[in-house]
Amino acid sequence: MNKQLQLIFDFIQQQEHLNADKKAILAKAIKDADTAYTISEFKLERTEKVKRTTAILLEETIEELEQKRKAIEETNEALSKSLEELKSTQAQLIQSEKMASLGELTAGIAHEIQNPLNFVNNFSEVSNELIDEMNEEIEKGDLEEAKAIANDIKKNLEKIHHHGTRADAIVKGMLQHSRSSSGEREPTDINELADEYLRLAYHGLRAKDKTFNATLETDFDESIGKIHVVPQDIGRVILNLITNAFYVVNEKSSFINLSSEALAKLEASEDTYEPAVSVSTKKIGNQVFISVKDNGNGIPKKVLDKIFQPFFTTKPTGQGTGLGLSLSYDIVKAHGGELKVETKEREGTEFVIQLPLG
Repeated sequence: MNKQLQLIFDFIQQQEHLNADKKAILAKAIKDADTAYTISEFKLERTEKVKRTTAILLEETIEELEQKRKAIEETNEALSKSLEELKSTQAQLIQSEKMASLGELTAGIAHEIQNPLNFVNNFSEVSNELIDEMNEEIEKGDLEEAKAIANDIKKNLEKIHHHGTRADAIVKGMLQHSRSSSGEREPTDINELADEYLRLAYHGLRAKDKTFNATLETDFDESIGKIHVVPQDIGRVILNLITNAFYVVNEKSSFINLSSEALAKLEASEDTYEPAVSVSTKKIGNQVFISVKDNGNGIPKKVLDKIFQPFFTTKPTGQGTGLGLSLSYDIVKAHGGELKVETKEREGTEFVIQLPLG
């Protein structure tokens, strides 16, 4: 085949947007042109006619290829625009998931802040009364008693400062949780982070359902110290696993309470279900393991392979985005770690975050 025609033929064959029929049509046109060109070598008297025919065919072919090229450019532009829109939508969904988790904590935050505020108010009130007593003793000339009262006031002020600092830390922690991650790693006390979210998530659930109770268990390895992570991101992973654990034990508890048959079986066996969620940490070699374990119903085998997929959720419509575990998995991977799960149906589930110390 003629070299130029061969190049065009190869080009057409490489075009993925052309279907087999169109490729066949174009290939046939090129082969016909090649045949005509070959014949023209042996039939000089028809050379001009064959050349004109070939030129017309090539012109039509090039025009069609140009139209296809423009169509490809338009398709690429549309795909680029769609990709940007998808990225924007993904960012919005991620932020929505973050704010949703923060919303789950709102009641728990209020509870945790109320406790130190109560101490601040009580100690402030007592200190105010002590100041009046101290002034009275000064007027009486009893300086020793006045000094003793002043010492009590100082101790109260120290307690006020302690609880004020506690409330401040809670607020700062939640602001850190809600804002966009800087992506920068910093020394973080994993034990403190896990303990904080465990209590906040529990009180948040208790505020919505006063009948809910669960045993909270913690076992923190104090030798871990601080590790370099992005605290906002790892905090969200831990919080997601804890809130999921509370959800499943609450779901199991509610089912047992509603099922008279199940209740009868439990009473007959003198066994009752007590919801329990445990959070533990452990340093092994150069790895840190963070475990969140529940005694819920476990994860069915048929859905176990899907739990880390985006938008997959076993929760009823409106109660879950299906992004929590997917985002958690990505965050842990970005830290060079792994997120694993072990589960037994009707017995419970344990999620383990494995992070490198470095």
